[in-house]
Amino acid sequence: MSDNQNNFQLPERGALTIPMTNDYLFRALLQRNNKVLTGLIASLLHLSPSEISSVEITNPIVLGESTSDKTFFLDIRVVLNQNTLINLEMQVINEHNWPERSLSYLCREFNQLSAGQSYESVKPAIQIGLLNFTLFPEHPEFYATYKLLNVKNHTVYSDKLQLSVLDLTQIHLATDEDKACHIDFWASLFKARTWEELHMLSQNNEYLKEASETVYHLTQEEKVRLQCQAREDYYRRMKGIQEKIEAQEELLAQKDAEIAALKKLLAEK
Repeated sequence: MSDNQNNFQLPERGALTIPMTNDYLFRALLQRNNKVLTGLIASLLHLSPSEISSVEITNPIVLGESTSDKTFFLDIRVVLNQNTLINLEMQVINEHNWPERSLSYLCREFNQLSAGQSYESVKPAIQIGLLNFTLFPEHPEFYATYKLLNVKNHTVYSDKLQLSVLDLTQIHLATDEDKACHIDFWASLFKARTWEELHMLSQNNEYLKEASETVYHLTQEEKVRLQCQAREDYYRRMKGIQEKIEAQEELLAQKDAEIAALKKLLAEK
């Protein structure tokens, strides 16, 4: 950050211009500020920042340019310590396809070998989704990590594949380990809706302070702000469509129940 930004003071109060769950703002934040990217990945992977020698986004976008929903453009591809491949994404809308989508990301990262390379040289691949919904409502969990393992004795098949899910709606379920790594702080940052909340969170955490200040400056840039607002419009459209689908599904379920009741009544006569 520049000297002017280092001396910058966040607004004392008021609502955030753009919610920090906005996936475009999430990408812009991590692309603009490498220190924030380092801090977030360190927490999510249970590392000390000192263990991270380098972290590089390999699919940067031109911030402020218009984007297309038909591509995977908002997932962030990262190389950690020139060895581990990580895919990060903020997902706001539950499109009911996250398990398949996240596996697609993970397999894409893992399928990295060039002609002539040995299988042993394949780099570890990690997929991390930050979701603003609960993936498995019957088994809510704040931060879950999945690996390929034996279903009988739980032996890990390979430590080169890992998939994690951070549920931003279940911060109250954070474990002691999650809290020790400050993952709950990061989740609270992304769920924050006011500058007061950001002040509280960033008081004693240099990474969250950097994140808060960078978000402020990003949302002052008109082109970036317009793209974030376009994403908010998209969320509203998607929510409206989903509500209509759910209403129709409920009507169909009621009709099916009525038909089943009539069939039962006829069978009893």
